[in-house]
Amino acid sequence: MSVREDERAMSDDDAPALPHAVALAWGLAARPQRPPRGELSTERIVEAAVQIADAEGLAAVSMSKVATSLGYTTMSLYRYVTSKDDLLELMADAVQGEAVLPPAADAEDLARGVDPGASGAPDGGGWRSELRAWLLTLAGIFEAHPWITEVPISGPPVTPNALRIVEHGLRALRDAPFDDEEKIGVILMGTNLMTGYGVVEQRLKRGDASSDVGAAMLELVTPEQFPYLRPLFERGSYAGTDDLDTSPELEFAVERVLDGVAHLIATRASGEPPANEADDVAAENRRTQLYRTDKKVREAAKRRREAEKKLREELKRERDVVREAEKKLLEAERKAAEQAAKV
Repeated sequence: MSVREDERAMSDDDAPALPHAVALAWGLAARPQRPPRGELSTERIVEAAVQIADAEGLAAVSMSKVATSLGYTTMSLYRYVTSKDDLLELMADAVQGEAVLPPAADAEDLARGVDPGASGAPDGGGWRSELRAWLLTLAGIFEAHPWITEVPISGPPVTPNALRIVEHGLRALRDAPFDDEEKIGVILMGTNLMTGYGVVEQRLKRGDASSDVGAAMLELVTPEQFPYLRPLFERGSYAGTDDLDTSPELEFAVERVLDGVAHLIATRASGEPPANEADDVAAENRRTQLYRTDKKVREAAKRRREAEKKLREELKRERDVVREAEKKLLEAERKAAEQAAKV
């Protein structure tokens, strides 16, 4: 063995081992000899699995079903992908690789207040439209592949396409006056927002909020019990049918996230001392502790709950009386109309 080969062997032995799926995604894992064109490969296995998940949901994906769709035995797949968990991680990375991420605003764009991520629209600062475009790109991934929200998370993103997504989010914040933890916090906040909307979108598409259910809920969501929610049901706003990446509710949420980031940037620029979040948390913890340990506080809370229960009961009685009165009134009107018709 040459000196160079010996050094390489020592380097390989000393290198930390990557999870198999991560090594596969980066092209570092040992693979079977490249097959002839059109035959089995890791890429074909992942592609077939994604097609099944898109059509039938993640629960339908199994090694045997993927193998059958490709015309191979299940054991053939294990030569390329060692477990279903590895397959799921490769599927998630593959669909993230489909994302078309917007270009960064260059110095000339920023000087003109224009950013390519916003289709050339004035934005007053490149970071905002870049971050908006990044968030809506995430929304597009969840819209196209809603099952991705069900893929187990075992740690921070480490596969190449997932890191590419993180990289573009950080690029939008490159000039923001944030430290590393704060930038990662913004990335997590945006990712969690999109994941939450993706979960809701998936459930709505399964029919959990069908028109029949909505009509039935109008009988249950009464103005007395739900005075602020009832109008949304009446207007059909509670469960809209817009696509995830064009939903007005999502656009509103995205803009509020951007407003929060903008406020923090402006606060840092003005030199104002940041709000003492630790004091707010401590105060909330003290109140929570009082409900657990202070007898008078617990008794007051109990009386409040009992009063709320009585109020709900009285509202129900009132509603029943009103309905009965309406029935009597309608019956009287019907009889009067019949009597008038006979004259």
